[in-house]
Amino acid sequence: MHLDPFELHRPTSVDETVALAREHQGRFDYLAGGTDLLPNYKMHLNLRPHLVALEDVGELRGHSLERLGAMARLADLERDAELARAWPALGDAVREVATPLVRASGTVGGNLLVETRCFFFNQSYFWRASLGFCLKADGDRCHVVPQKTTCYATFSGDLAPALLVADAEVELAGPTGRRTIPLEQLYDATGDGIRRLTLAPGELLVAVRLPSSARGRRGRYLKLRVRPAYDFPELGVAVAGRWSDDGRVEELRLAVGGADPRPRRFDELTRPLEGERLDDRRRRELGAEVARRVRPVHNTFLAPEYRKKMVAVYVRRALEASAPADA
Repeated sequence: MHLDPFELHRPTSVDETVALAREHQGRFDYLAGGTDLLPNYKMHLNLRPHLVALEDVGELRGHSLERLGAMARLADLERDAELARAWPALGDAVREVATPLVRASGTVGGNLLVETRCFFFNQSYFWRASLGFCLKADGDRCHVVPQKTTCYATFSGDLAPALLVADAEVELAGPTGRRTIPLEQLYDATGDGIRRLTLAPGELLVAVRLPSSARGRRGRYLKLRVRPAYDFPELGVAVAGRWSDDGRVEELRLAVGGADPRPRRFDELTRPLEGERLDDRRRRELGAEVARRVRPVHNTFLAPEYRKKMVAVYVRRALEASAPADA
């Protein structure tokens, strides 16, 4: 496999980056760590003639307890013990991303915007040509759920569930200016699976904001995958919350990735639990209800029926691991 020719641009500011995006609209990709994009290019998946490298854009770099630059390296977050104490689910998620080598290159923004994955998409050009191209690349049909309108590729990032339970927001910059939205709104709940983000054409993810009001919640992120040292998530469950001295839920957030085309938070299920004690029965009930609401399909290594069952198990385990001992 090889990379086809492309023109590489190296802007040094957000304004310059957005100007390049406007100039090459529809014909470029942003290049962050490249750990997913470049392998996809070698597979001849949705090639663009221009790449806009973000490495030299200073505003996108660095991190603190309140703000994660989109180009902050995952390895730098992993080494920050204070960050892990303040945001424990995030600390778990960062450590679970791929391998140390990938984390050395991979970035916050890249993981949040990572391409969705599917057996019929993440293959070589020759493999895809022999079967018939899919709706997501070069074709006009979905092989997973046969039809010609919706792509069912699965969301494959680790950070999103952990940041969703932290009430994170994202800073965006584009041709029409800057805006900040809740992270949950970054993922298009009404899209066709190919149009999976609410980003406007050329819009750039600048940073993630972490609100001080959510800091210090007890939390965990648990990940299901085939090869524990490497694979993308077959399932990722994040929990974060606060409990009163007598063990009652004061606030609770729960999010799931790896089971649908987008990560999801389940406030409609966790808000009614405020003021309750979560015993094992209630944890199992919550896990079962979350499992009923996700729709995994057969496009990853593990069977969708198994992944669905494991949603209930991982929700229960994450709740147990997050709660105080006397809750």
